[in-house]
Amino acid sequence: MPTPDFVLSLREKIGHELLWLPGITAVVFNEEEQVLLAQRADNGRWTLVTGMLEPGEEPAAGALREVEEETGVTARIEYLIHVGSHGPITFPNGDECSFLNVAFRCRYVSGTARVNDDESVDVRWFPLDALPPLSERHTMLLDLALEADGVPSFDH
Repeated sequence: MPTPDFVLSLREKIGHELLWLPGITAVVFNEEEQVLLAQRADNGRWTLVTGMLEPGEEPAAGALREVEEETGVTARIEYLIHVGSHGPITFPNGDECSFLNVAFRCRYVSGTARVNDDESVDVRWFPLDALPPLSERHTMLLDLALEADGVPSFDH
């Protein structure tokens, strides 16, 4: 899904100024303990599944929606693994955002991993010993997901 309508409406008023937005990250594992990654269309980087919450949307529901929208995979939430902020990020079009991010460890339920929207150029499962380069933040979230015991991690 492209930039949500509520963000476009705000951007009409404030231009590229910094926005504080709610985001999610889903760390999805399949039955072979491979992790689902998407290669972004805007910068070519491999990432965990990420997205923005719609106004009023619950974080867990938003995470599962983003997984399905971006990858065609249906998943279920296992654990909340992290709550923190990151940014500011400047996007290729000049928009600046900082995010309050809620991250979940998820488990594959059904579907075939595929590019399912225009945000990615590739989507696939990766064995943990053959990952493409990931950002420091996504490596940290993957590590937290692998260590998850149902107790959330909070940035202080």
